Amino acid sequence: MSAQGEVHLSIEGAVASVTFDRPEARNAMTWAMYQQLRAHCEKLREDKSVRVVRFQGAGGEAFVAGTDIAQFQDFTSGKDGVDYEHRIDGTMQLLAGLPMPTVAVVQGWCIGGGLAIATTCDFRIATPASKFGVPIARTLGNCLSMANVAALVAAFGRSRVQRLLLLADMIGAEEAQACGYLVEVAAPDAIEASAQKLCSKLASLAPVTQEVSKEALARLLRHSLPDAEDLIRRTYGSEDFREGVQAFVGKRPPVWKGR
Repeated sequence: MSAQGEVHLSIEGAVASVTFDRPEARNAMTWAMYQQLRAHCEKLREDKSVRVVRFQGAGGEAFVAGTDIAQFQDFTSGKDGVDYEHRIDGTMQLLAGLPMPTVAVVQGWCIGGGLAIATTCDFRIATPASKFGVPIARTLGNCLSMANVAALVAAFGRSRVQRLLLLADMIGAEEAQACGYLVEVAAPDAIEASAQKLCSKLASLAPVTQEVSKEALARLLRHSLPDAEDLIRRTYGSEDFREGVQAFVGKRPPVWKGR
């Protein structure tokens, strides 16, 4: 593992495993890690031997704790934010476009970009202590793309997403299971067995049915999705966003000014 982290791909039989490996930073994603994730998705999309793909974080403390915020110090305008959100949307489209079922195996923190990845997967299982959130109203002062907001609303419901985005609340595993976001909550020493059982079941079912059903559901989500580039440009071009980044890197509370 490099200091910048890596995203590993391994294939065993019909099951592929993608691992986010940067545990010292709770698997926060660097630009290089996003590129590796995209490359793995492009490879898996063409591999007819793979029937299921599972995603997990290394270290047991986090799935992915968002994007590495230090990278945002290079942003100078709202256009940088628009370009970034387009890149994230492109990555999520590649992940969502995998023809086989996908499973997120969550232990610990699942935050920001990590929540986007887990939400893009078809199924999610987690440990009881896992936490799900997008605390950007508290930490960074940025925003999500319309595609990511729509995906969260489809997965959690509007009221919970308002709590995630406006209150910077975290949702625990019990609530996430109760609202249907998680298919199972398993103890840390049992989650691997649960993941293997779920992947084995998915791999035993009709792949064409799974593929076309995934595409049908994706088309419903994409239908009439409104544009939000103006909202992204305003947010990433704001003084508050620059303050949020500097405050996070400087390990101090941000001072929001509303401009």
